Amino acid sequence: MISTTAEAFRQFRTNLEITSLQESTTSTRQTNVRDAVARDFSVFESFLTGSYRRNTMIAPLNTADIDVFVVLDPKYYTTNNQRALLSAVMGTLKKEYPKTPKIKPDGQAVTITFTDFKVDVVPGFYRTGGGFLIPNANMGRWIPTDPKKHVELWTASNKAHGGSLVPLIKMMKCWNRASGNLFRSFHLEVLVRHVVTDVTIVDFPSGVRWVLDKLRGKVWTKVADPAGYSDDVASYLSKAEADRMIAVLTNAYRSAVAAETYAAAGYVRSAIDEWRSIFGDHFPAYG
Repeated sequence: MISTTAEAFRQFRTNLEITSLQESTTSTRQTNVRDAVARDFSVFESFLTGSYRRNTMIAPLNTADIDVFVVLDPKYYTTNNQRALLSAVMGTLKKEYPKTPKIKPDGQAVTITFTDFKVDVVPGFYRTGGGFLIPNANMGRWIPTDPKKHVELWTASNKAHGGSLVPLIKMMKCWNRASGNLFRSFHLEVLVRHVVTDVTIVDFPSGVRWVLDKLRGKVWTKVADPAGYSDDVASYLSKAEADRMIAVLTNAYRSAVAAETYAAAGYVRSAIDEWRSIFGDHFPAYG
């Protein structure tokens, strides 16, 4: 029985969690994928990365991407072979999964679309000076990054917020999905983490409202990779896309303000209806 906004947000937080059975499935699948690549390539190490490793992945699993990072021997590296490398990795995965039709390069990874979820295989190399280099086939260059550093940063920030940052990020990712995936996942995570720096997340309703408000002024901001590299994680945006993001954020912010106003006045059902207009059906209904 959902009769308060606080109860609704507690249930909402639970609704976004991946179940233990789903985690078991993803563990087995990603291990098989890593083993398949290692049979055809000289692999220095491989590890899980992305939202799964940062603990910011949200349910349902069939909308999620599991990111597998594979560090290869530098003998496979040349200055301009980003597309060729992804094609070679794709060929290996097609041998392993001949009955899986949707295996294709996707800019920086090879995506395997299984019936229950996707796996993105990101090949890369150790970078002189630290971090890694990953391919960007669309731009024909190598991108410096460090997904291990991202995990450290997110863990530290979540601890600084008393464990509230990760669930807040998950809630914002649910809003993004309900809004048509306006933001790329990592871009959104970086922005949420940024706009709550040096503020206290008192509760999730006010936290969501704060983030929706502050993100509007950050859409056009160049956002460097938090691991310490200069690449702009927002470089994919066009003006039209950014303008639409700001408009959708503004509408959601107004709904969040209305929800908090309703709740303060004791109109809980109306407050919850407003939150459901922001997050969709993953946010529980009143009653």
